[in-house]
Amino acid sequence: MIEAVKFWNEPNNKSHWAFEIDTDWKLFGNMVTLAAQAAKAEKPGILRVLGGISPIDPFFIRKMEEYGALEDMNAVAVHGFPLDWNLWKIHEWPAKIAEIEAVTHLPVWVTEVGISTFGAEEVQEFGLRRTAELLMGRVDRVHWYSLYDLPREWEATTRHREAEGSSYYRHFDMGLLQQDGTPKLALKHFADYTPELGICQWFHFEDQRLEAAVDWLRRLGVKYLRTGLSWADYLRPNAEQWFDKMMNALQEFDLTVTFCFTPESKGIQPHHTSPPIHPEEFADFCAQMMRRYA
Repeated sequence: MIEAVKFWNEPNNKSHWAFEIDTDWKLFGNMVTLAAQAAKAEKPGILRVLGGISPIDPFFIRKMEEYGALEDMNAVAVHGFPLDWNLWKIHEWPAKIAEIEAVTHLPVWVTEVGISTFGAEEVQEFGLRRTAELLMGRVDRVHWYSLYDLPREWEATTRHREAEGSSYYRHFDMGLLQQDGTPKLALKHFADYTPELGICQWFHFEDQRLEAAVDWLRRLGVKYLRTGLSWADYLRPNAEQWFDKMMNALQEFDLTVTFCFTPESKGIQPHHTSPPIHPEEFADFCAQMMRRYA
């Protein structure tokens, strides 16, 4: 069932939001304000969460407060990857949470935290255990990213791709399972922390891994699952059939569903990171998804 809905993914990250268009995030603030209002009108009992920020930035949260974007939110979310991309150490997690708690009265969720096996599987094994020690009991929700590695034939969602060097290639090794389903070292520890520790697993359009993923989630004792419903995908042929199949397969979990990604035809720029020309259309998408799945 749907426990919560999230509005966008890493909006303060230049790989996920067209910052050159919206340099002070005012367009984003307006868009999520409308979206939260629409979701609340449809299903007021479903929790509403501001899209997980990366980097963890109190200034961004203050901006959202200034724009009124937090008025209909029940929580704010953060993402952190201290062993791969962030410029802080893993043991600083409690301090990073406190930075956000200092600027909002809303609970803080960690909806993505993970460790790449780009250098060695042992790094992820250590990172999983240390992350669980630092965050479980500290915040209401923690979602580990992710169950599966990103397939090598796909592209990671980032602006500069190979020009980023190893930072780009780390995206492909975040799973507890390799692309073919082979377990990594950290997998054997994951069930030690469920059901409190959740997982974030994105499913691409008509993703062939869906059934196998559900089987693994059951075996690991996962209760809390975060995934996404893409507005951009919703305009594809047969989108409703795919969304129905995915949401039906995942209904046994407590879901946090992220609404994000602009269709090229709807953006100020023809790109999925672009603010929409008409933000009320994103709100309409959120309302439709609430009516259909919440």
